[in-house]
Amino acid sequence: MDILWYTLLVIGSYFIGNINFAIFLSRKKNNDITKLGSGNPGTMNMLRNFGVKVGGLTLILDVLKGALPALVGYLTLGDTGLYVAGISVVVGHIYPVVRKFKGGKGVACALGVFLVANPLLTLAFFVLAFIYLLIFDYGAIASFIVITAMTIFEAYFHAENLTIRILLFAMFIIIFISHRKNIDRLLVGTENKANLKKSLKKLTTKKERKEERKEEKERNIG
Repeated sequence: MDILWYTLLVIGSYFIGNINFAIFLSRKKNNDITKLGSGNPGTMNMLRNFGVKVGGLTLILDVLKGALPALVGYLTLGDTGLYVAGISVVVGHIYPVVRKFKGGKGVACALGVFLVANPLLTLAFFVLAFIYLLIFDYGAIASFIVITAMTIFEAYFHAENLTIRILLFAMFIIIFISHRKNIDRLLVGTENKANLKKSLKKLTTKKERKEERKEEKERNIG
């Protein structure tokens, strides 16, 4: 019976991973994220091209995409099921069969998996990574902060479970490989910056302008 559950979990999680919200949201903007910026259909590229709101929405949706299969896996097959589903959804995101195996980089999906496994610790490292991103603006390094730290801590917490440790290591390696171009650019100093501060500034400016127009309209009516 467990073999059937694991099989369904792997297949279902993989195809959930095939859903790419960045592409869907960019098409809503009459564009194609795979043809903009770095071409990566993920949070950082969405942030650079469409601003902090769309980038943030992409992050949230991809995190939920990772969390849902992981939660199902945990409820049906425990901690091992959580990470079987986790690695499956990450692989599905990075290598989607529906897009000829060309997908995103899996960080947000893995973040969702870790949120199910250890929400408080994941949020703590996410805040740390966000602060780094705000100061230094390199999305790839911010991603590695969360993924590396959570892989190490979860491996420590599950020291007695070799299967989970193998799944954790495999998920880390897959995400690391998906960032090989970022690593190359970091080494030669040509990595793209996230422009988070710029996006936040634009958002604040838009809000201020909207409030000014509202106040002006109220004065005219009065």
